[in-house]
Amino acid sequence: MKHLVTLALALTVTASAAPVTLTYWQYDYASKVSTMNDLIKQFEAQNPDIKIKQETFPYDAYNQKVASSVPAGQGPDVVNLFYGWLPQYVDSGYLQPLPAKDFPTAAIERDFVPMIKTSKIGGKYYALPTSVRTLAVFYNKDLFKASGVLTPPRTWEEFIAASQKIVKGAPPRFTQLGFGIQPDGQDYHMLREVLVRQYGGSPYSADGKQVTYDSAAGLKAMTFYTELYTKYKLGTPNFFPGNNSYRDAFIAGKVGMIIDGSFAVATIQKGAKFNWGVLNLPTFSGSSVRSNFGSYWVNGITKNAKGDKLDAAVKFLKFLTSADTQRTWLKNVGEIPAGKKLSSDATLRRDPVYGPFVAALPFAHSTLFVDEAGQRKAWVDAINSVILQGATPASALKRAAADEQKLLNEYYK
Repeated sequence: MKHLVTLALALTVTASAAPVTLTYWQYDYASKVSTMNDLIKQFEAQNPDIKIKQETFPYDAYNQKVASSVPAGQGPDVVNLFYGWLPQYVDSGYLQPLPAKDFPTAAIERDFVPMIKTSKIGGKYYALPTSVRTLAVFYNKDLFKASGVLTPPRTWEEFIAASQKIVKGAPPRFTQLGFGIQPDGQDYHMLREVLVRQYGGSPYSADGKQVTYDSAAGLKAMTFYTELYTKYKLGTPNFFPGNNSYRDAFIAGKVGMIIDGSFAVATIQKGAKFNWGVLNLPTFSGSSVRSNFGSYWVNGITKNAKGDKLDAAVKFLKFLTSADTQRTWLKNVGEIPAGKKLSSDATLRRDPVYGPFVAALPFAHSTLFVDEAGQRKAWVDAINSVILQGATPASALKRAAADEQKLLNEYYK
């Protein structure tokens, strides 16, 4: 009997010492996946009682994969999500609020850049980012030189003039683009949060419940952007195949300029075989109004994490949002640290690549999405109706506003 008791105790100790295994999901983006693999090794070395299993999925299928798995009690314990998806995941009960004792609201808002407040829903934070992103212009220095463009553009007028010197061919037979126009890339964000504001408007009401871009400023913005294709013929959407057509074409040396996020830095550094640089988004001649679109991916804890798993998930999330991890993410992925202290570092601000992205943080707006996919579709469909189907900018703007307002009304009713 004594031996049986001893054996039972041994089995109990062994069972309790077994590591907790967390499943972590993110979409399949090479630099992010490889960096996370390295970070997981570091975390497990620091926490031998916790194991992390990373699983990734193609971007196009990712949101649906998460949405179908978590309600069934399957899938991840910790999940990486675009911040614009949060309202739907919170409303559906897929995410649990971050424990206030571990992530006090006052500390979050003291330590992180202001744009992350769009992750606060109903007074609670449900997720936090490692990094944030803004937009800038990537430009091919070699194409500029070969085309006789001596000065990088600072205004939109100079942007158009430079692009006109670089572009070769015309629709539908472009051989080289001045500007890698791509409505469903980052362009629709730029149109909404940059051009509308630079023309003196605002895309939404202060509470985010009303569309306000169906205005004179909104019409000027829609007209300016669509004329880059219809009037100036600087480029064409989908010049290369694939979801990242504009970026892939730039990396191949076939595009003078693209507008992209800081998340693209690592990919462009790895792939581009020419001299390239980064510029601030232009302003209009005679105007000093600057704006930018700020976005980020967050890590949240799903309803699947309970008990020991929840405790382990909290430790993992603290690790993912730590200063050391933010530095690693900047180096390997190219995204700006989400922490105020790191993102305001003087050396980073002077960096020729990251500097323009960091400089945009004070005037970057992160759209308060309620249905990111639906709102994106409203904008992209409207833009495409002009550049691909011949609709007027005015009719396209009204179409986008009506479609998006319907989504906002359904959410806030």
